[in-house]
Amino acid sequence: MKIAIVGAGAIGGYLGARLALAGEDVTFIARNRNLQAIRSQGLRLITPDGQTAVASGVRAVEHMGEAGPQDAVLLTLKAHQVVDVLPGLRTLFGPDTAVVTMTNGLPWWYFHRLAGPHEGRPLESVDPGGRIAAAIEPERIIGSVVYPAATLLAPGVVQVIEGNRFTLGEPDGSRSPRVERLAAALMAAGFKAPVSRDIRSEIWVKLWGNLSFNPISALTHATLEDICRFGPTRELAAAMMREAQAVAEQLGVVFKVTLDQRIAGAEAVGAHKTSMLQDVEHGRVLELEALVGSVVELGRITGLPVPAITAVHALAQLLSRTLMAHRGRLRIEATDAGA
Repeated sequence: MKIAIVGAGAIGGYLGARLALAGEDVTFIARNRNLQAIRSQGLRLITPDGQTAVASGVRAVEHMGEAGPQDAVLLTLKAHQVVDVLPGLRTLFGPDTAVVTMTNGLPWWYFHRLAGPHEGRPLESVDPGGRIAAAIEPERIIGSVVYPAATLLAPGVVQVIEGNRFTLGEPDGSRSPRVERLAAALMAAGFKAPVSRDIRSEIWVKLWGNLSFNPISALTHATLEDICRFGPTRELAAAMMREAQAVAEQLGVVFKVTLDQRIAGAEAVGAHKTSMLQDVEHGRVLELEALVGSVVELGRITGLPVPAITAVHALAQLLSRTLMAHRGRLRIEATDAGA
């Protein structure tokens, strides 16, 4: 398959390197030092057990028009970054090109082919003004849930922390030839790639934790185990999750794990800083609307109250706005007690 990786960061690098090593025709869309490193040295992958593999000779371009039409385009960006790549994205499209959304949170296409009173409804929080929906035909979409954790150690160097599962699913729940073909390519590259007939429920299981633990950690600078072991924040996270579950179930979502199991899973991760806390520490834009604002919007759509989510969302919005206004970052650092 001809596969373009739009967003050659940690997850994109992980996917692209393994697919290229398995013989797929991979093109990375990259910029700056990362682009130069991939061009000159290939993409180096460090596995959790310390082994190294190098996908050498892979194609890397800055402008999407250089890549040409693809069989599949993997969007491995943060949700708020998708709009930035729209001007060149269509140069990657042929008549049958699939676009695989590997972003966190609720996708802009959430109501596409979702039978019921809201079918086709846009999500304004994720896609203000409908710019993304206008640029990417909904028929191209394949949904995905990204489970691995990885980090970009240096330009062209990705370290995999854990995981190799990428769940795929058509918005209408079908097992189409194209999603089966993509799953087969991912499995041949060593990934687990189950095809779900209910990709939205899969999305919600991950979002369930992200919508609560991410903003709480960003506001408190606490790790997952800290949040879960401190009674008041554990209960706040649970309250947000209960509100979200009611909204999701109103829309037909089935949760395959219990709330307590989801919290226990987060606690078991240990002293981990969420991605949103890491963004606060580095002064980056927070992935807030896809993870939290979208659920507030769904609360309005379904007519269900989400007071805890709304309150935390407002606080995190102001934090993000303040950081961006000052081009600043926040980090807790140990002081010298003897000073």
